[in-house]
Amino acid sequence: MNPGHGTRLFINEVATRDGFQMESRFIPTDDKVALIDRLSTLGYAKIEATSFTSPKAIPALRDGEEVMNRIARRPGVVYTALVPNLRGAERALDGRVDEFNLVMSVSETHNLANLRMTRAQSFAQLAEVIALARRAAVPVNVSLSCVFGCPMEGEVPQDGMLGWIDRFAALKVQGITLCDTTGMAFPTQVQAVCAAALARHPALGFTAHFHNTRAMGLVNTVAAVEAGIRRLDMSLGGIGGCPYAPGASGNVATEDVVHMLQCMGYDTGMDLDGLIGAAAQLQTLVQHGLSSQLPRAGHRLTRHAPPSEFADIAARAHARDARESQA
Repeated sequence: MNPGHGTRLFINEVATRDGFQMESRFIPTDDKVALIDRLSTLGYAKIEATSFTSPKAIPALRDGEEVMNRIARRPGVVYTALVPNLRGAERALDGRVDEFNLVMSVSETHNLANLRMTRAQSFAQLAEVIALARRAAVPVNVSLSCVFGCPMEGEVPQDGMLGWIDRFAALKVQGITLCDTTGMAFPTQVQAVCAAALARHPALGFTAHFHNTRAMGLVNTVAAVEAGIRRLDMSLGGIGGCPYAPGASGNVATEDVVHMLQCMGYDTGMDLDGLIGAAAQLQTLVQHGLSSQLPRAGHRLTRHAPPSEFADIAARAHARDARESQA
């Protein structure tokens, strides 16, 4: 692993969409807005605030328009939302989103299971959304699911994945997110995939998105950064998951990843103490424990008082030295 040497990284928060959509409890709109407003002050490059998927499909985010219209927009922060189709795009425009985030899978089986469409059908639908976005002058990012493996198909051929990037690049999208949707990625694979994508389309803004299903989220993040990725998705508290990956846990936890990257010398632009405070607020909202470690353990150099009997222990140890020196 290489030291960061102050290299600037850009952090995207996905808890308020990717995380909240997996929660069984509906998070009240007022609480969503308050959390996003708090997150906006912490140094994020981008916050995925909500989804404009059908409220019947994702009832947890049925308040997308209200959330987008009530949040306090902070200069320098991009407020993005998941947009599945033309109807969702029209709603997103009404919500004044800064960016459309479109989703499809590079795995045919996963795309059918998740989106009820073939990949070709998804691409045709998303091409219409991209055309609308271009007319409205709204940037587009495409999140490609299962880039590092599919829980139903297994390995996903790299050439096929790159072919889908080629097709979206031809439509002039601004960014591509390489998603480890089901937590199947491993570090050497991540380095190879990210390096290949960057070499093929150096003008695209690539983002890496990892889940921590098999406890490799942190090291996969380092692998992506060392391959040249500078934009990273992560989720406060590690909330989120995937309904098509049995046993899947949530995304890599923002506070854990930022702490690691800052220890390594990268410039994340993030307020780490602020993240820990926001995680405490999030835990109250979701009403269950979070998987992140940092709020429990504290920063690496968090200092603790020695044991209450430490003075006596030290005195006895020094007394032994004194006796032995006189012997």
